[in-house]
Amino acid sequence: MTETETHLQAHFADLAKQTHAARFGMWTFLGSEVLFFGSLFALYASYRAEYGDAFSRAVRHTDLLLGSANTAILITASFLVALAVGELRAGSDRRAAALLLAGAALGVAFMALKGIEYAHHFRDGIYPGVHYRYAALPEEGAKIFFTLYYLMTGLHALHVVGGIVLLLALAWMARRGRFTARWHTPAELGGLYWHLVDVVWIFLWPAFYLLH
Repeated sequence: MTETETHLQAHFADLAKQTHAARFGMWTFLGSEVLFFGSLFALYASYRAEYGDAFSRAVRHTDLLLGSANTAILITASFLVALAVGELRAGSDRRAAALLLAGAALGVAFMALKGIEYAHHFRDGIYPGVHYRYAALPEEGAKIFFTLYYLMTGLHALHVVGGIVLLLALAWMARRGRFTARWHTPAELGGLYWHLVDVVWIFLWPAFYLLH
């Protein structure tokens, strides 16, 4: 059985059209994700315009060190995923699998640091919505800030978890020799998803950690 016969689905005329359709589908999905997070950032911007002073004070109560460390972690993970795709194009499945596993491990590290940060906030009484009871910042604007913080970083964390599962699946496929130098479309599309996760965090980082 040829490589084309192995990977080509019955409803496509050839592998090139199948790959084009897969890429188009992924970019459509990524576009919908951009719109989704874009609406949340617009909501953040509107509240920041109304409660600017409270938001500036609230930013000082997030953990800049952990937030910056997580930024470095995700950027490094994206670099490793890009290297993995390059290794697949060169026909090196084992090195690609190792790089994908390393990217997934960094995703786990990101989630661990985010869990530590959430735990610190909970200890201080910083909860979302009506459960907020942080005495140092009792004003309404601070409560809105941290509600948005939990909403947006929490949704991002769910995407990170999905990305970790995806990278592990791709690493398993690479290890089993499911990809070739000519066909590694799932890895390319998985890499695009992980890069989106990275880009979203690059916008979350200044919004919730840097903009005093």
